[in-house]
Amino acid sequence: MAMVTASAHCSLKLSSPLLRTSAFPTIPTASSKCFFPSSLAPALSATRRRALLSPCVIKSKISQDVDCVEEAEQLQIQVEKPSETLLYSNLLPLLFLAALPGAGAVTSLFEPFVELVKSFSLPGWLVHWGHPGNMAVVLFAMGGYGSYLGYRIRYSDDVEEKAKAKDLHPKLLAGMFFFFAAGATGGVTALLTSDKPIFESSHAITGFIGLGLLTIQTILPSLFEGNPNLRNVHGVLGTGIMTLFVVHAALGLQLGLSF
Repeated sequence: MAMVTASAHCSLKLSSPLLRTSAFPTIPTASSKCFFPSSLAPALSATRRRALLSPCVIKSKISQDVDCVEEAEQLQIQVEKPSETLLYSNLLPLLFLAALPGAGAVTSLFEPFVELVKSFSLPGWLVHWGHPGNMAVVLFAMGGYGSYLGYRIRYSDDVEEKAKAKDLHPKLLAGMFFFFAAGATGGVTALLTSDKPIFESSHAITGFIGLGLLTIQTILPSLFEGNPNLRNVHGVLGTGIMTLFVVHAALGLQLGLSF
C-alpha cells in the first residue's frame, strides 16, 4: 500500500477538487496539516484584489459612467433649448427695439398731447380709426399714383406725358414721405390713448423699416447724373417700398381689430 504523506495529501487536495480527503487515511500528526509560509499571504491577498478588479467589472463601471455623462448632457440640452428657441424667435424685434429711443421716453414725450386729446372727448371710433384712414388715403392716392408716374417716366414714349410725370412724381412721393412720418405720431397717440404698447407690434417695425427705405429712396435721384444705373435701383427699390407699405397697412388693420 502506498503511503500518502502530508505534503502529498495537500498537493492532491489543491490540484484536484474531485479528490476528497476522506478517501485517504490521515495521520493525526502536526505534519498532516497544510502550512503555507507567511510570505505567501500578501501575494494571495493581492491575487484576491486583482480578481475583484476583473475586466468585466471595469467595463461595467466605465459603461455606467458614460451613461451618467450622456444623461447629464441630455438634461443640459433640454434645459438650454427653450431659451435658445426664445432667443431666435425674438431676435428681429430686439434688433429694431435696440435702435429706437425707448418706449418710455416716447411715452413721456407724448403724454401731454395724449392728455389733450383725451380732454377733447372725441368719439372713440375717430381716435381709433382716424390714423388708419388717413394713412390709407396717403398710401393709395399719393403713393399709388406717384408710383404709376414713375413707371410712365421709364416706359412712356410721349414726351409731354413724360415731362409732366417727371414734375409730379417727386412731389407726390415727397408728400407721401412727409405724411407718413407725421402720421406716425397719430398712430402712437391712438395706441397711448388706449393704453397699448407702441413699439412691440409688427406694424410698428415695418413702419420704421419703410421710413428708413424712403429716406434712401429720396437721396438716390441726386446721384443719377454720376451713375445712371441707379435709376434701375430706384425703380426696383420704389416697388419694394410700396409692397412693404401694403403689408404695413394690412398689419395695421389687424392691430386695429385686436383691441
